[in-house]
Amino acid sequence: MPPSRPLQTPNVALLVETSLASGRDILRGIARYVRERGPWGLFHAPHGLEESAPAWLRRWEGDGIIARITTPAFARLLKDTGLPVVDVLGMVPDTGFPIVHVDDHAIARLGFEHFVERGFRKFAFIGVAGQTWARGGRNWSGYRRDAFCELAEETGSTAAVLEFTRRELEETSWDQRQDRLAEWLRELPKPVGLMVCSDQHGLHVLEACRRAGLRVPDQIAVLGVDNDEPLCEVCTPPLSSILPDHFGVGYQAAELLAQMMGVKKNAWDHRSVAPRGIVTRQSSDVLAVEDAAVAAALGMIREHACAGIGVDEIARAAGASRSVLQRRFRAVLGQSIHDHLVSTRMKRAVELLSSTEMPLAEVAERCGFRHQEYMGVVFRERLGKTPAQCRRGR
Repeated sequence: MPPSRPLQTPNVALLVETSLASGRDILRGIARYVRERGPWGLFHAPHGLEESAPAWLRRWEGDGIIARITTPAFARLLKDTGLPVVDVLGMVPDTGFPIVHVDDHAIARLGFEHFVERGFRKFAFIGVAGQTWARGGRNWSGYRRDAFCELAEETGSTAAVLEFTRRELEETSWDQRQDRLAEWLRELPKPVGLMVCSDQHGLHVLEACRRAGLRVPDQIAVLGVDNDEPLCEVCTPPLSSILPDHFGVGYQAAELLAQMMGVKKNAWDHRSVAPRGIVTRQSSDVLAVEDAAVAAALGMIREHACAGIGVDEIARAAGASRSVLQRRFRAVLGQSIHDHLVSTRMKRAVELLSSTEMPLAEVAERCGFRHQEYMGVVFRERLGKTPAQCRRGR
């Protein structure tokens, strides 16, 4: 049970899970509002996204609730409390509660534009099917799916869709799901821009790509949602992800609940909070290339540039003569193979300089430069500064 209420201080229950980055960011937004406008007595009950409503709510004497409402039964229990409630999920229709949620349509648009800007003309979406009681079987994943598919249709294309039901996720083995996913990925036209409804499913998609022998991002560029950094960084390759403003959701939900606990007892609102942007990592950091030899060369460069490979090795891996590949590479990318190779090495060197204290000689060796002095020459020619200046942020 929550603690007794401090005198004249609103007591608010937060029914938001913390297993995902989205839930933690919502709580951070609520906490910021309370620090600025409070005080409130906050009670956060540990609560998983798939769990039912806690029974103690029936006996709780509080002033308001912020919750991720996942089922109609959960909504009915909250309604029975008679307290002001703000929903920060928007999954259950017709609850009568105001909703503050991330803008799923804007998220889908941001993802679609991310692929279009990289030259993709083929698209796909992987999500989680909505519950049968939801209107049209749609949930947050469904809204993102529909918006993504509509955008593809507006460009004269279509988006292939694969969805897993909750029952499949709960009752089938991981290997069974991965086999199904790998087979579906093999059948997609390539190259394809694939949006995944959330980062936690993006991890499985990248593993299925490896199982299917598909190159990421050359054949399949993958983009998740939520920018859950630990999940994104442990993916191979690291997962690009849309950054929704869950912090803003939490802040605005607290602001709305304050109104409902005050003079606006019957305040109603449905707020959609726009995403903040995209964090681009290796899983989608690519240009869509139809030319198979050029795509193979790009993959070789991406994976082995820092191992000191040369143009001849790249041409052999791409299955083309050096002169033919040079011509086709320049026609597609507007630069030579050597220039792209050096740019890739420089990008990695800049990352190491900014994030480590590694000696310059070791940075040069790890990035495929012949020696530290040559790395310095390249930096001065291309960036107008030395590696040491880059490290100091000058």
